[in-house]
Amino acid sequence: MPRFLTTADVADFRERLCEAAARLFAEKGRDAVTMRQLASELGVSAMTPYRYFRDKDEILAVVRASAFNGFAEALEQARAGAEGARNKAAAVGEAYISFALDNPNTYKLMFDLHQPNEASYPDLQTARDRAGKRMTTWVGDLIEAGQIAGDPERIGTMFWAAAHGAIVLELAGALPSGSSRDLRRALLSTLARGLRPPPADA
Repeated sequence: MPRFLTTADVADFRERLCEAAARLFAEKGRDAVTMRQLASELGVSAMTPYRYFRDKDEILAVVRASAFNGFAEALEQARAGAEGARNKAAAVGEAYISFALDNPNTYKLMFDLHQPNEASYPDLQTARDRAGKRMTTWVGDLIEAGQIAGDPERIGTMFWAAAHGAIVLELAGALPSGSSRDLRRALLSTLARGLRPPPADA
């Protein structure tokens, strides 16, 4: 007689599947993440993973959603722990690059370009939106403090693109280890100078 699976049993096995998927992605790339390989990793029958997820795309969507939420939480904690607009901006920037460099495989998976039908995974969309908002909240702090001027969402996206580009270059080996942190600071400083509000008497 098959054993009855409790809610905790289901949650535990789903988590193990997700952990195995993330590990395979990190070790061998996206093509290595198959339902058959996941079953082999966990020592179960080839059909068992289908009892918990539709397919590997759903598993990767869950893993990516968790990663985006962890990323957003790191930025939220950094902003909450700093005083003043400039310090908040610096803290969020440092938290961003630390998360990426400390968790390179997670960061790569977050921005994997081969996730199909993202609209089919509302939890992933919600997590990505949460992370995106964390990249504009601190910009709003700077605007409110009179340090820069402009649309916070557009400026936040500019800063995000600059930081992401520097990080990806380092992760790809195009920049020496650790240099993306200095490049990010230089890029953001240059952008910030161009976004300063005009003098009051201008």
